[in-house]
Amino acid sequence: MPPPVLSFENLGLVQGEGWLFRGIDVHIGPRDRLALIGRNGAGKTTLLKCLAGQIDTDEGIRKTVPGTRVVLLEQDPPMTGFATLEDWVLAGEGAPQAHEAAAIADQIGIDLGRDTATASGGERRRAAIVRALAQDPDVLLLDEPTNHLDLGAIDWLEEWLGRFKGAFVVISHDRTFLARLTKSCLWLDRGTMRRAEIGFGGFDAWTEKVYEEEQRAAEKLDAKLAIELHWLQRGVTARRRRNQGRLAKLNEMRAQRAAMIGPAGSAKLGLAKDDVKTKTVIDAEHVSKSFGDRPIIRDFTLRIQRGDRIGLVGANGTGKTTLLKLLTGELAPDSGKVVQAKSLEGIVIDQQRRLMEPTKRVRDVLADGGDWIEVRGVKKHIKGYLKEFLFAPELTEAPVASLSGGERSRLLLAREFARESNLLVLDEPTNDLDLETLDLLQEVIADYEGTVLIVSHDRDFLDKTVTVTLGLDGSGKVDIVAGGYEDWARRRREVRAPSKAAPVKPSAPAAAAPARKLSYKDQRDLDRLPGEVDRLETEIADIEQRLADPDLYARDRKSFDELTATADAKRAEKEAAEERWLEVVELSEALGR
Repeated sequence: MPPPVLSFENLGLVQGEGWLFRGIDVHIGPRDRLALIGRNGAGKTTLLKCLAGQIDTDEGIRKTVPGTRVVLLEQDPPMTGFATLEDWVLAGEGAPQAHEAAAIADQIGIDLGRDTATASGGERRRAAIVRALAQDPDVLLLDEPTNHLDLGAIDWLEEWLGRFKGAFVVISHDRTFLARLTKSCLWLDRGTMRRAEIGFGGFDAWTEKVYEEEQRAAEKLDAKLAIELHWLQRGVTARRRRNQGRLAKLNEMRAQRAAMIGPAGSAKLGLAKDDVKTKTVIDAEHVSKSFGDRPIIRDFTLRIQRGDRIGLVGANGTGKTTLLKLLTGELAPDSGKVVQAKSLEGIVIDQQRRLMEPTKRVRDVLADGGDWIEVRGVKKHIKGYLKEFLFAPELTEAPVASLSGGERSRLLLAREFARESNLLVLDEPTNDLDLETLDLLQEVIADYEGTVLIVSHDRDFLDKTVTVTLGLDGSGKVDIVAGGYEDWARRRREVRAPSKAAPVKPSAPAAAAPARKLSYKDQRDLDRLPGEVDRLETEIADIEQRLADPDLYARDRKSFDELTATADAKRAEKEAAEERWLEVVELSEALGR
């Protein structure tokens, strides 16, 4: 194993009245692909800043190989004082060369001439990615890089990182992103660090094993400590197991919905029985909406029933928010009609995350300073309710300012989910949430008795949550597919693939004017990827044959776990290769080759 290019030994940092973490060792090799995982508030972002040398720690020694360029991509870098995104990208120590920044900006699809003050969250995020990648880093420290990105930009970033010759450490709530890219996991948990040489695909199995070992140790402790450990550790495990049942129920609901959908491409959701109409909460018929000469929604018909979970997907600017506003009555159509049930009472949790006053306590936000909260008609003590949202009970007195960004989002979810409603509208709900909170959010949505509308770019979240996906491509056409993101993506591949070979997925640069001929990289990928896919299929089949041995698990648990993780990683690699292959096939055909 090559020596590390960046390391921090015996790292310790005091925060508030105690140690945030202590005695942590982190070693990053020249080609490491590390997922940094931990609950909101565990200190993941702080740890990245320590690794970047931006924070003076109380203990420990940071070492880098001379000449190593370490670059941190922050979640929300300050851009105040800069007129344009380009001014910010090219400013300060370590700023990239203008031509390097321009090249990456063109690929990811961002106009750096945009005014900083009016730039959207997605545009600011793209600009931050441009600045980080154009610095030619040896080590990239990525803090929620996919936040505010649409699916095309996420695909582009995944491909760029897949070809990156340096090392990276990434914090992300995007399970698909982590599974496709990472090869090792750093788990920051209760002030300590664990490392496993497995990709994110094997993370859950690894943590289950750790929890089992700790539970056995907890049985030797006194009752109080055992109860606390049970809540802290086993609560997540039990939730994951319950989610298996919920996923089975979700698949059943999708099958029922699939039986109601008309012919492919008709963009119509019919009904199995006339009496189902009494369950309708939103009825849209032949709805169209344009802005100027541009059609946003064309001839869209959809009947949403009580209990439906509807996901809206598509690149930024394709009309997701417009369609959401049409469905909820916030925006009137140019033609057609949208009728909402008179009893409809919704709550909206939007992507702007209306920040709560920093001086308020958690108690003030949840219960106006009291001890009890009304949760959809049921009175609950706030300490018990906080546990349901993975907060320690003693946080009732904590000021909002002391919470991490993810904890504030979780507190907002706790407050909003307490309200009586029968329609829940979630606009990018997964931003700033840790993986365990995402599990919790999936559970709450599954148990919610009303209807849910979700706009999200989180592929795994949609796959585990929604019954129907509405896919927008920017032309005004809306595809309606029973199932989640992968079901929609599969439908698009079937429609667009030039052969049986499979996935076609547009990338962020697709909006740019087509080149007159394939680039060198595109031609190289077109030539090599068929063989690459065949090789991966052979390797996966070999691993699956070895895993089919019924005695392997009991005989050699370590080999079983390693083979499982390797198979997951190769499946993700094969999927990415197939998607890239068909992308360049489509591009080649478009250029008339």
